[in-house]
Amino acid sequence: MRDDLAWLDGAAITAGISSGSFSAREVIETTLGRIERYDTTLNAFTAVTAERALARADAVDAARARGAALGPLAGVPFAVKNLIDIAGLPTLAGSKINRERPAASRDATLVVRLEEAGAILVGALNMGEYAYDFTGENIHYGPSRNPHDPAHMTGGSSGGSGGAVAGGLATFALGSDTNGSIRVPASFCGVFGLKPTFGRLSRAGSFAFVSSLDHLGPLARSVGDLAVAYDAMQGHDPEDPVCAVRPVEPAGPVLDEGIRDLRIAVAGGYFHQGAFAEALQAVGQVARALGTTREVHLPEVARARAAAYVITAVEGAAMHLDRLRDAAPSFDPAVRDRLIAGALMPAAFVVRAHKFRRWFQAEVLELFEQVDVLLAPATPCVAPMIGQQTIMLDGVEHPLRPNIGILTQPISFIGLPVVAVPVPLPSGLPIGVQVIAAPWREDIALRVAHALELSGVVRSPRPPEL
Repeated sequence: MRDDLAWLDGAAITAGISSGSFSAREVIETTLGRIERYDTTLNAFTAVTAERALARADAVDAARARGAALGPLAGVPFAVKNLIDIAGLPTLAGSKINRERPAASRDATLVVRLEEAGAILVGALNMGEYAYDFTGENIHYGPSRNPHDPAHMTGGSSGGSGGAVAGGLATFALGSDTNGSIRVPASFCGVFGLKPTFGRLSRAGSFAFVSSLDHLGPLARSVGDLAVAYDAMQGHDPEDPVCAVRPVEPAGPVLDEGIRDLRIAVAGGYFHQGAFAEALQAVGQVARALGTTREVHLPEVARARAAAYVITAVEGAAMHLDRLRDAAPSFDPAVRDRLIAGALMPAAFVVRAHKFRRWFQAEVLELFEQVDVLLAPATPCVAPMIGQQTIMLDGVEHPLRPNIGILTQPISFIGLPVVAVPVPLPSGLPIGVQVIAAPWREDIALRVAHALELSGVVRSPRPPEL
């Protein structure tokens, strides 16, 4: 097993296979070996597709041997959150109930597109039950554990995705983000994460949580890997009714355009309230690296978060009414009780929440006529301990679980594209900063993230024991 292969980025893997420096089989055997060795601690995977992965690796090597052109992700190992369909496996969505579901008959659209680009699927990843979680703790399958310190959370609900990438068990992974579930584990685990514009990437073949808020996107240890995976997944899909009819707009070719002429500002006010010193320190470092001192305030952000909670609870409850009737004891009680509360929400609250959502979106889009990028903390703190129940915000003790996402929720509420970038800290646990752009401008967010990566201010740190 060549352990060095586990820490290469996707471009280096594809280049090495193309040149004959190593084979795709070697890459996948290394990845599978690391999963076997380290996942007993990290608990990132719920299923490993070893036979499928080795067969695809052999196919890549055979294509290379006969001189065929290789895709941009040829031989690159990836894994997907277990709410994304993998042919032959039941789609668990983190649930005990779904163990009895029939196996998926085909792969999700994004899995198909990534494999067409040459990437190799190595498994399905642990997650919070039904994606209603910010911690990465699952009472049925156990908590995902942070590679930087297994006593700490990965964040959720894409906890296995963050842990697998940070731990060198996959080069990149797919997660979902309804209220922050890509950006929170990216922050806690010290990796890059992309939540694209709502409707940009197909959700066909995934288990829905809140259909008006759900996004799928990648997590990776480099901006280049985020971009090449994102580009491979783009394109309209008629099987997802909200997938936008837009041409593919590749981000990879423009990464090196840098930040010239971009108007960048820090989101102040609400985004500073409750943030710990390390979160504000990380934003300050990023702002200085980008040469900005400008601060702007988004209007009524606290109300946006409240409205997002209403919509999440109500749409989530509607999705699960039959399961709540028939199998309530099989839910995580914390998830079940919030869904029941959503089912009891007055209709007037929902109507007002959607009305406010339209107003808030219009206000923020007007702000983006004056700036191109907003910076904000991704999480209020570094990864808490597994099992921690409360958090101190502005000197007041609050429940931990719902408040991890206080800084991500208002952004996904209106579907803006965001790249979470990791800032290493002296404490050993990293923290993320959100790079937020206007709708459909993932390219701008990725350009800024890439410039920060080149400067060394942000990077995905390798865990000391892995």
